[in-house]
Amino acid sequence: MSKKYSSTRADFLEFSEAINLIHKLEKAGEWKMSLFVAVSIFFGLRVSDTLSLTWEQILGKDEIVISERKTKKIRKIRINTQLSAHIQNCYENIKVNKLSDPILISQKGTVFSIQRLNVLLKEWKVKYKLNVKNFSCHSLRKSFAREIFNKSGENSELALVKLSEILNHSSVAVTRIYLGLRQEEIDDAYNLLTF
Repeated sequence: MSKKYSSTRADFLEFSEAINLIHKLEKAGEWKMSLFVAVSIFFGLRVSDTLSLTWEQILGKDEIVISERKTKKIRKIRINTQLSAHIQNCYENIKVNKLSDPILISQKGTVFSIQRLNVLLKEWKVKYKLNVKNFSCHSLRKSFAREIFNKSGENSELALVKLSEILNHSSVAVTRIYLGLRQEEIDDAYNLLTF
């Protein structure tokens, strides 16, 4: 197993739990954080790319095109109508100076740091009793990928090919490891043995 991917220790949050978290943050008036979780689990971007998004890129749009910072590859992302409505609702409840502003500006007037977001995620894990062991910004990207894989049913191999492309992984094998599927398959092999 490649060290590059074996060191990704973040676990995915079940998609339904992530959706519940979005609603709980919204009810608590945490509009920016609700938006952060929503955009993260529906776009599947690395957190550095999520933090670079501006209001003019996502508000009232049905798709966005970005150049990923890490890979420099162009990625086109569809925005479904429910997410678009949530983005609009967040916009109306967040004081936004200009549409060219990043979507995640802290009270200090700077873009949230990844470290600060990770601290918040760990606090929410406890506060909202989330069922996830290692919860970080990367967990949200993994939640996106795992939900697509889980929804694929009998087309799981095709889903892996698509996810490999969406996530800009070098191979389907890397995507299997990323999703934790390889270890599950190994564990299942041991379960085949009976007395």
